[in-house]
Amino acid sequence: MKYTIKVNELNKESNIKVMASVVFGDSFKVGNIAVVERKDGELFVAMPQFRSNSKDKHGNDVYKSVCNPITKEFRQELFDNILATYASEQKERTIDTKDVNDLQFKVSVIPYERQGNIRGIGRIYFNDNFVVNNVSVLQGKENLFVAMPSYKTKQTNERGKAIYQDVCYPVTKEFRKELYEEIEHKYKEALEKKQEQERNKAQSEVKDKSNEQFVKNEEQELPFR
Repeated sequence: MKYTIKVNELNKESNIKVMASVVFGDSFKVGNIAVVERKDGELFVAMPQFRSNSKDKHGNDVYKSVCNPITKEFRQELFDNILATYASEQKERTIDTKDVNDLQFKVSVIPYERQGNIRGIGRIYFNDNFVVNNVSVLQGKENLFVAMPSYKTKQTNERGKAIYQDVCYPVTKEFRKELYEEIEHKYKEALEKKQEQERNKAQSEVKDKSNEQFVKNEEQELPFR
């Protein structure tokens, strides 16, 4: 799978040495990847995370990955290449393994109707090597739309509302259309399946109650005249 790594050095003293981004197949960009220095001087790669609603046993917030490599092999390859790009004079490099010519993706969506206008939560899998979590299917005023994972910035718009920045997103108009249409299709497909299961369950419950009532009526003793 072809991907391009770019690193941007920070101007302030910090254990975060650079912020990196990766563009997969010239089509999909992942940002907010940090190269962090431990106290012993060792470097490691930290993928972007979001704060979940869960707590650990000590009551601390639990953070989960927005996106991450799926396999151990690709994790090692990607992180090694990010660190190598940081160490080199050229702060951008393209890796092309030639094993897969095109960027391939699969989508899974779970219908979700518990909070506001959120209708589904999805995942995107790239070449069975990398996953993007927390993709939202939202209900707009008229139509559904897709929202990529984002974070709240310190900036505000003209109405004083916080501005959100996507962590990862399609970089071409063509791929955006292809990806978002597939996400919406998978959502509608999953919703239809869920609704069918709920209908079958309701029909089954009605049938069971009807059978129970029939058995009770059969067991009742008829009065003699």
